[in-house]
Amino acid sequence: MSTSRSRLGVIFFTVFIDLVGFGIVLPCLGCHALDGAGGRIGPDLSRLPATSAPVFIAAMIRDPQMARPGSLMPKTPMPEQTLELVASYLSARRPPAAAPPPRLAGGAPVATGTIPRDAPSLYAALCAPCHGAHGGGDGFNARYLPVAPAVHADRAAMAQRSDDRLFDAIAGGGAVLGKNVRMPAFGATLSRKEIHALVRYIRELCRCEGPAWSR
Repeated sequence: MSTSRSRLGVIFFTVFIDLVGFGIVLPCLGCHALDGAGGRIGPDLSRLPATSAPVFIAAMIRDPQMARPGSLMPKTPMPEQTLELVASYLSARRPPAAAPPPRLAGGAPVATGTIPRDAPSLYAALCAPCHGAHGGGDGFNARYLPVAPAVHADRAAMAQRSDDRLFDAIAGGGAVLGKNVRMPAFGATLSRKEIHALVRYIRELCRCEGPAWSR
């Protein structure tokens, strides 16, 4: 694949959607690779199997849990026009039928439908790949991100963030806070109770509370 095409693919997921006026930047490359750039949690978007029908690709983007129960992929709300554009782009890039299926780096993650819904288990499945098993910011996917993940075990840093800010980061993703756009939002995947539980778990990791003004 040429360098120009690779660069175009990365630009598509990081800039193009916003430039054409949809007003959003997709977090796809936080978990997926595209032409060598991006995360390694999910399948490589450059090498989706030819057996992935366009209708299935669109369904996975629209509602991952409905299309593939137990998927770790969070639901990312977006205009239908944007969804169709992304699905069409990925479908057009599928390899010939003889190509091998994509491989997951770091081992296949545990599906959310098969793990307990307690905070430690959710953190291990959804947060640890980037933030690390103990909140050290050293998850296997961290090195593939352009911005280092927050270190949840850093007492000094986390003490400056209110519980509401942590909740918003988990529910709305990095873009809403003007931070790393590759951190996905989990507000459409996890319940408010589960997100609050994750905030409390992060407080356990940092052994700290938020700023005094926020309590």
